[in-house]
Amino acid sequence: MQTAEATPIGSARRGRMLVIGLAFLGFISLGLPDGLLGVAWPSMAVTLDQPIGALGTIAPFFMAGFLVSSIFSGRLLARLGVGRLLALSCLTTATALLGFAVAPWLGLLFMAVLLGAGGGAIDAGLNAYAAVRFSPRVMQWLHACYGIGATAGPALMTALLVAQRPWQLGYVMVAVGQLFLALCFILNRRRMEAGDANRDAEEPTPSVGLRAALRRPIVWLSMLVFIVYTGFEVAVGQWSYTLLTIGRGVAPEVAGQWVTLFWGALTVGRILAGLFGHRLTPVMQLWGGAIGAAIGAVLIGLGSGPVANVSGLVLAGLSLAPIFPALIATTTERVGRSYAPDTIGLQVAAANIGAAGIPWLIGQAVEATTVNVIGICLVIAAVVYLGLFAGLMLAARRRSV
Repeated sequence: MQTAEATPIGSARRGRMLVIGLAFLGFISLGLPDGLLGVAWPSMAVTLDQPIGALGTIAPFFMAGFLVSSIFSGRLLARLGVGRLLALSCLTTATALLGFAVAPWLGLLFMAVLLGAGGGAIDAGLNAYAAVRFSPRVMQWLHACYGIGATAGPALMTALLVAQRPWQLGYVMVAVGQLFLALCFILNRRRMEAGDANRDAEEPTPSVGLRAALRRPIVWLSMLVFIVYTGFEVAVGQWSYTLLTIGRGVAPEVAGQWVTLFWGALTVGRILAGLFGHRLTPVMQLWGGAIGAAIGAVLIGLGSGPVANVSGLVLAGLSLAPIFPALIATTTERVGRSYAPDTIGLQVAAANIGAAGIPWLIGQAVEATTVNVIGICLVIAAVVYLGLFAGLMLAARRRSV
């Protein structure tokens, strides 16, 4: 009797663990391309006969694809199911990565749109799926997996470049991994779609609509905070390698390792936030992150030596780690329950705008001056974020009074 009952229970548990594992792999796959590009770009620029500052041109094309797929992900999720949607997304991402390896400059920009579309569908689809099926603790680990991918990307590309292998090989290797992941999703689609929803999930929050949310200044301020925060995070990951190698003469293999430390610190910080974050309030995490990121940016910007560079990258990664989930978690406190759903959507959209826009602006600054302006730009972005965040906290406090 006990054996007969234990078998289906054990089978269900194994199935759930498999689904969670697939979700983790999906978020790792999101981070891999982001980490690849920053290290590969100086070599890519030579191959494509483009100036170093052209890196910033790629981001808006990626963002366009990401935003479109994110907006329509809910409709696609309902029509295709999570398994088919994720399989199609991984196939799209694999196609784009292979295109990065062989396409000329204009073709690469088109592939950036495809890469964004695949990544946006994976991001939005998995988040929507996980929000109702996984516990908050699993969600924390899920987002930490992005950092694992973002850490593995520069490590892989650095190893290939140090071994004097072509940068294209890194994109081909990650593309093959995406194809394998697409196969895993399609083979397990029924298992993913049959899982029980989280019974503890709250009822949907009543929404006042986008127009009403956009009439509130605090919503616009929240969006600005997300733009600058995400833009700063992506800029550190994408531009630090160029600053260190071309601007400061650091050996490529060493610079690649240092950039890997940034992504690794971001991952470790998210894991620590998941394990011990309950000991600090979200507001305390946000203030610590904002101040720590500013100090890290100053250390990177000063560039007075290896200790300052490494310390700045590690401190920036650790400090930035808890900010995104903590900002999302405190949205209701800032704007009110009825405004929160639409505000969260606007914040996520703003984050993607910042991820593309700020690296692009830095690219324009590099083209107008020298590579060394990257450090100054990072300091400015961190200080602006700290100022905007302080203003947001002040506005939220006034609202609650």
